[in-house]
Amino acid sequence: MSFQLVIAEKPSVARSIAAVIGASEKQTGYWQGGGYLVSWCIGHLVSFAEAGQYDEKYCKWRYEDLPLLPQPWQFIVPDEKKQQFEVLRALLNRPDVDSVTAATDAGREGELIFRLVYQMAGCTKPVKRLWISSMEDAAIREGFANLRPDSDYDALYQSALCRAKADWLVGINATRLFSVLYHKTLTVGRVQTPTLKMLVDRDAKILRFQKEKYYTVGIQSGSLKADSGRIADAETANSLKEKCTGTNAVCTSIRRDKKTEQPPKLYDLTTLQREANRLFGFTAKQTLDYAQQLYEKKLLTYPRTDSQYLTEDMGQTAQHLVSDLLGLLPFAQGLDLTPEVGRILNSKKVSDHHAIIPTSEFVKQGFTGLAESECKLMSLVCAKLLCAIAAPHEYETVTAVFSCAGNEFTAKGKTVLVPGWKEIDQRLHSTIKADGEEEAESLNTLPELAEGQSFRVTSTVSEHFTSPPKAYTEDTLLSAMERAGAENMPEDKVNCSAGAREGGLGQAERKGLGTPATRAAILEKLVQMGFVQRKGKQLVPTKDGINLAVVLPESLTSPALTAEWENRLTEIAKGSADPDEFMAEIETQVRQLVKTYSCISADKQNLFQSERVIIGKCPRCGENVYEGKKNFYCGNRGCQFVMWKNDRFFEQRKKAFTPKIAAALLKNGKAKVKGLYSEKTGKTYDATVLLADTGGKYVNYRIATDSIM
Repeated sequence: MSFQLVIAEKPSVARSIAAVIGASEKQTGYWQGGGYLVSWCIGHLVSFAEAGQYDEKYCKWRYEDLPLLPQPWQFIVPDEKKQQFEVLRALLNRPDVDSVTAATDAGREGELIFRLVYQMAGCTKPVKRLWISSMEDAAIREGFANLRPDSDYDALYQSALCRAKADWLVGINATRLFSVLYHKTLTVGRVQTPTLKMLVDRDAKILRFQKEKYYTVGIQSGSLKADSGRIADAETANSLKEKCTGTNAVCTSIRRDKKTEQPPKLYDLTTLQREANRLFGFTAKQTLDYAQQLYEKKLLTYPRTDSQYLTEDMGQTAQHLVSDLLGLLPFAQGLDLTPEVGRILNSKKVSDHHAIIPTSEFVKQGFTGLAESECKLMSLVCAKLLCAIAAPHEYETVTAVFSCAGNEFTAKGKTVLVPGWKEIDQRLHSTIKADGEEEAESLNTLPELAEGQSFRVTSTVSEHFTSPPKAYTEDTLLSAMERAGAENMPEDKVNCSAGAREGGLGQAERKGLGTPATRAAILEKLVQMGFVQRKGKQLVPTKDGINLAVVLPESLTSPALTAEWENRLTEIAKGSADPDEFMAEIETQVRQLVKTYSCISADKQNLFQSERVIIGKCPRCGENVYEGKKNFYCGNRGCQFVMWKNDRFFEQRKKAFTPKIAAALLKNGKAKVKGLYSEKTGKTYDATVLLADTGGKYVNYRIATDSIM
């Protein structure tokens, strides 16, 4: 009997696939049954080798060894993943396995994960590709009925490989180069560094902002209020106020405009991350993690998508989903809705995966058993589907102009004619606990007015200040990352999603920094590296982050240049650009970078040195004593006073030599220390430690015998 081997990206996905295709026997590292073997990777089973694997000398970071340009590239299996790799290697090379199905996530990264395992295992058996957008049983069955030759996705794999190699080359070389120059580990990344630059530029605008005071004069008659334009100085404003008070204002014009606000599109990953950040304060990574969990629970379609439409063959599915959701969702009870499903169908605007929508499995299960964060996300996705197929929101605006004391005053009003999709949006917002929810739009209805009508008015002056630019939140930064470089790109490249369906990449990846799937990890890395910090919902660059963005060349920090690389990767995925040419350009850029930045001035070398922390005064010379990584040392180079953190006195007593203890010893010559360990008794005790400095090379310490408790 021969078997078809199916390789998924994660154990949970493998389990779902195995259950559908009848592979129900659990083996070590795979499932078996029905003519199938179903196994899994654990994310990236095969990784790019570290620099030190090419040559041991690269374990040390030195300028002389740069640039590092691997030829040929080497790959490794990390120790913690070797066991599962060996399971896959054995299965791929089993004589009774005659074909392989790649069932890793259907996208650029998933393709790379599978191909590297397949190649490293030395397999040459024919491969088919499973390409699905939902983990529901029906979607899996349909996917297996429509398997494609994996060679259809060769260009997608080349794009993924180029992306990974470019990240390695730029990351390793630029990180080592600038870390060596500035004597501090400075992580530089092809996408993360331009993202940091955007944050730093915004921070600089906020710092440079000079707020300006201005005034407005308001006139009022009963419920009617109208305002003047901006007035620069208080004197002019007060003078106008005096002239208006107790006089008549005449209505000189009334303009009525009927306006329509079209329903929103469905969610792609970026818009879902943005809205979840704005409403709930979820980070981009949290939203992606929750969405991935819901996908694996079969309740949500594939989240790493860049499309906001469904394919045209999904009309019936969408229709059923909408009618089922109306009965299921608490905020949709009694809603009068005539679904216009055609508005969300457009196959030309779907590349790898359609928009994020709930599944029919969710309709059966509802919110039962979901964590609060998952409930919030499902509510957003359900509401967005209902909003997208609902009627447009229609309203009328009224702008009335009044003349008073020779000056113009304006009053604006708004009346809703057809609530449309906004009714669903408002119902959702009133039922979910939103974090710092923006206030609902206030409607100002003006009284009935006629031109020439006269009103006796009172008058007031208000003081205002111009507002600085706002710091980025994850919501606004994700939007900026998505748009980065778009203004410098030809129109056809920004909008060319037609015909990209066959294994190309989606519309949002044709411009911008990173991809919908990678942006969350980029933001997390910047925070983890200490270049960016979260202040509430705001993302603010740190001092090191600002310095890094300032010292790096434009080729590494320009969002437009990086967005152009991203566009080239998309062209490679479509088969319309040459991978070798792309890699040659990246290598040239890296060589040029190393050549240009061979040295920097001495004053710049200390740019990233942390400010030294003063612990106390030196008992020998009176200079400041600072904390180093391994010791507390005197700032006077001629003085040899130093207290080592790993001193045997403290190590024998199993006590960390903390800055607090060091400060007390320097100030008082003694420190009360709790929890000292006694080797004799095996117990701990509290005592006073004395600083016994005799002026020699090493400082001594002893216990004050009368202090032991």
